[in-house]
Formats: sequence, C-alpha cells, structure tokens
Amino acid sequence: MELMVLLNALVTRLLFVLHSLIGVWRVTAVKKEPKYWLLALLNLLLCLETGLTLKFKQGRGYKWFSPAIFLYLICIVPSLWLLEIHHGTQYCGNEPGAVQVNVSNQDFNQSRESSHGIEGTDHHIIQTAKVFVNQLSTICETVWTLALHQTFLLLLVVGRWLLPIGVEITRDQLSQLLLMFVGTAADILEFASETLDIEDVRKNYALINAILAVWTWSMLQFPLDLAVQHIGCKSSASARRIPSLLLCRYSAELWNIGVSLFIQDGPFFIVRSILMGHFRIFNQMLVFFTAKNILVVTLQLYRLAVITLDFRATVLQKSRKGEVCCCPCEPYEARAHATGHQENEMKEFVTFPPKGESQAPSEDH
Repeated sequence: MELMVLLNALVTRLLFVLHSLIGVWRVTAVKKEPKYWLLALLNLLLCLETGLTLKFKQGRGYKWFSPAIFLYLICIVPSLWLLEIHHGTQYCGNEPGAVQVNVSNQDFNQSRESSHGIEGTDHHIIQTAKVFVNQLSTICETVWTLALHQTFLLLLVVGRWLLPIGVEITRDQLSQLLLMFVGTAADILEFASETLDIEDVRKNYALINAILAVWTWSMLQFPLDLAVQHIGCKSSASARRIPSLLLCRYSAELWNIGVSLFIQDGPFFIVRSILMGHFRIFNQMLVFFTAKNILVVTLQLYRLAVITLDFRATVLQKSRKGEVCCCPCEPYEARAHATGHQENEMKEFVTFPPKGESQAPSEDH
C-alpha cells in the first residue's frame, strides 16, 4: 500500500510538470524568444514540494490544503496568461480536423517510404515522432490555447483524484469534492472561453487582463478542501458563542456559499455585467450565463438565510428549555464529561434498588 501511495504521488506530480513544460514550449514557440524557457524554473518549486512531502508525509496529503495543486497553478497559469494576451492571428480553417488528418497521413506515408529498407525499427519510431511533433506545431495557436485550458482543468480534477489523501479526509469526502470540482471546472472553462472569444474584448487589453485576473482568482478554490470538511470547535467556551457555533455546525456549507459569492459566481456576474452595461457587448450566450450567475447568487443567499434562521430557531428553542446549546462538533472533553455523568447515574440506578424493594430473605427459608 505504501508503494502505491508513493507511486501515485510521483506520477501525479510528473504529469503536472510535463503539462506545465508543454505550456512553456508553446509560449516559446509563439513568442519566438528562448528567454521564456525560464518559466520552466517554476517547476523546481514542485520538485521541492515533492521531496518534502515524500520525506515528512510519506507521500500523503495535508489537511484542508494541497500544496501540489497550488504549485501546479503557479507553474501553468503564467504560460496561459501569455498565450491569451498574445492571441496570435494564425488562421484556422472551418474544418481543421480534416486538413490535419490528410496532411498527417501523407507525412506518415512519406516517413514509411524514407525508412523502407532499414531493418531496425528504432529509426522508424524516431521518424514517426518527428513527423508527429512537426504536425503538432502546424496546429493553429487558438486551438493550442483552448486545448491547454481544457487539459489543465481536467488534470486538476484527475490529479486531485490520484494524489494520496491524508488521514483527515475520507474517501466519501474526496468523491464529493471531485464531483464539485468537475462542475466548477466546467463553469470556469466556459467563462474564460466565452468572454475571451468576443471580438470587442480582444481589442481591449484592460478587459483581457481583468478577465484573466478573475479567472486566476477562481482557480484558488482548487487547492482547498474546506468544502467537504468541518472545521470543528476548539474549546467549550468558544463553542458556546453564537458565531463559533454557527461556523462549527455549518462550516462546509458556509464555505461553499462563500466560494460561490466571492470566488466564482459573484465575480463572474460582475465581469459579465460590466461587459453588457458599460461596454454594450451583447450576445445570446453572454445574457444566458449572466442570468445563470444571478440565479446562483440568489439561491446561495437564500440558502444562507435558511441556515441562519434554522440555527437561530434551534438556539432559541434550547434556551427556552434551559438547555445548553450544544454544537454537533462540540469538543470531545465536554461530551465525554456529559456521557460519563449519565453513565454514573445509570450505574447507581442499577446497583441500588428502590427503597420499597428491600432484599429481605424469603419466608420459605
């Protein structure tokens, strides 16, 4: 089992490094300046994190935070920024797939003819690899950028799945987290592709930078695991205060609401509203997704109101009955003290019978 944990930790981080290197290669090819290869040095942070995790955590993850995912974001996001800001003018045909297939088949046939008569297969493999790399280089820049966006988000979900989990998170919580990440990744990809593909947006570099900044901000939710974990109360005194009790009982729900309002749907709604209200940019998809963001924000506020009212009603009901408002995640010492007191009372009841039932010897004896 430990061997599988180490293997998963190494393979996942290797995938992160390879994908980030592909992004750096594309930036270097687009900008045509070798100095952009210096972006590859960011992967040294991921290598350092890998060594520290293998040494101190035996490859397992941390509670509430994934350093590998965070460092992967640091490695790949600058490359995507440069590709989106550059946005080359290379023409893409209406049916690029068919053209690429025909050209690739012709190139592969030529590689077979050139390698005909050579007994070894190594030369044929090398020639095929060269043709494949050359064919990838002919793909237009916009397709490359979109493909990097898509594989980036998919690798975030798959990588979080493959990364070994810590002792603080269960498999059930991990499955819930992955399902949430799939929906989140789809919304983020739609936001980036739908807004940046607008022609009027491409003419305004300030808008491009603002959209990319919001996109980067939305990515910060992936390294955090607070959406499926309860924070818990640290002391009985703080647990009896109303804000601490509310956070203790609904920590995961409150985190989901906060992410939607301040990291994802809220900023997305603001950006789209600015595009329509200030820049007078309208299209059918932009209006639809703006309405979707409004609906999600409204439902999240409604959910927050329901949670608050339900918690307030519970506190008032317990206070009227004279009970101590106890949080489901109250510290173990307080619960153990209450449980031990009840067990002592039960033992006394079992050990000492009522006064009316004295254990007198029977008349037969």
